[in-house]
Amino acid sequence: LMYGGTGSTNLVEIATYLSETSVAHSGLILAGAALLLVGFGFKVAAAPFHFWTPDVYQGSPSPSVAWMASGVKVAGFAGLIRVFYLGLSTYRLDWQPIVFALAVITLIVGSFLAVVQTDVKRMLAYSSINHAGFILLGVQAGSVEGVQSVLFYMAAYTFLVAGSFGVITVVSRKGDIGVQLDDFRGLSRDRPVLALAFSVFLFAQAGVPLTSGFFAKFYVINAAIDSGSTGLAIVAMLTAVVAAFLYLRIIVSMYMTSDEELPEARSIPIPFGAGLALVLATVVTIGAGVFPSLIADPAGDATAVLVVEPAPAASGDAPVLGAP
Repeated sequence: LMYGGTGSTNLVEIATYLSETSVAHSGLILAGAALLLVGFGFKVAAAPFHFWTPDVYQGSPSPSVAWMASGVKVAGFAGLIRVFYLGLSTYRLDWQPIVFALAVITLIVGSFLAVVQTDVKRMLAYSSINHAGFILLGVQAGSVEGVQSVLFYMAAYTFLVAGSFGVITVVSRKGDIGVQLDDFRGLSRDRPVLALAFSVFLFAQAGVPLTSGFFAKFYVINAAIDSGSTGLAIVAMLTAVVAAFLYLRIIVSMYMTSDEELPEARSIPIPFGAGLALVLATVVTIGAGVFPSLIADPAGDATAVLVVEPAPAASGDAPVLGAP
């Protein structure tokens, strides 16, 4: 449909065509954009295209889920920004209301359905949906500040969610046999450092100050307000309060279980590689919360542009440089 409306599938040519031509086939372009948004929405687990996420997160090996929840989601949002913010910038006023609605639905579904789960992987699956809603705030802003806030959020989110599923991998052991909320009871007694690291990741996902999650949420909410979407920002903050209950449930299970309810002491081995990865994720999560400029400065320097590929140089000629 996009090819039928613009005559190309190249983002540079599409953006140039839309900015320089009076489009006669806007219906095709809008339909193509809508279907692209559905595809990207499925990829980043935005509601109502999220239904695969809880079952896949619950049924897949935890290390694979760590990659899906971090790397795959980040790549999906990167593609979403390139296509809509850059390629379809001319139609910004058409797709912004749709992204607004997707963000609201995603925020509400992710937070409210998360608090009724008992499987920790399923809890964090719905939590990741809520995070997708927050990132959509920055996308919906359709501004430079919005893109920069999305970059910060994705960088911070990658480490904290990978760390969260890293802890689950260690606790659940081979075969993911211990992923219920009750399986985390007494973790502060059996592995106090592991419980502390998990608490840091959970507090960061809740947006507690002195963690990277606080500034990630702050930047996208600020971008939404600057773009005039104050109502969306209010919805995001309210759902953050609901989602905080989810994270507190896990922390209470680790630290505040009565002696009568505690299971027998467990020996939980932590492989060297897993321990090193958890230390790195913890340092980044706290470091970016204390010194947000470590991520904010590179995100602020980043400029979203489409670059024309260099034309092949003729034999014996000087190379031809691509135009930005």
